[in-house]
Amino acid sequence: MSTHPSTVLGPSARLARGLALAVPAFLLGGAYVAEYGFGLYPCEMCWWQRYPHFAALALAGLAFVAPPARLWTALAAIAVLVSAAIGLFHAGVEYGWWQGITSCARIVPSDPGASPLEAIMNTPMISCDDPQWTLLGISLAGFNFLIAAAGGLAVLALLARGDRA
Repeated sequence: MSTHPSTVLGPSARLARGLALAVPAFLLGGAYVAEYGFGLYPCEMCWWQRYPHFAALALAGLAFVAPPARLWTALAAIAVLVSAAIGLFHAGVEYGWWQGITSCARIVPSDPGASPLEAIMNTPMISCDDPQWTLLGISLAGFNFLIAAAGGLAVLALLARGDRA
């Protein structure tokens, strides 16, 4: 292992690196549990929120294996914050604060054994302006915004501490 000062991470930066991996993993895990465990299929904007989390996972993973770890961690945090911004926009569409930028509907896959016409007629549409689930008035997009924003900002704050081992 290299002991060059640019590769040594202090405790705050190590915590930041762990959070940069854990936050998108937790949010994507929750999205997939909601989708496959509870049948809450994603709309188009839900997918838009997932893409930056995928990028954050890759960047945070790089922070564990390739220098400069602080840079990869910071880029992962920025990707998480991009997802938070998309989540805020999506939540605003759901709450009627503003209009979405697309027709934003997703067709959910149906029974593969059904006739094609029956499959089309029975396939539900998932609209971006109608939350499928809320808790205390907060939709999944709202929770993505809250958790991703807090997580991304926490990672950047920990990196800003600048401590070294």
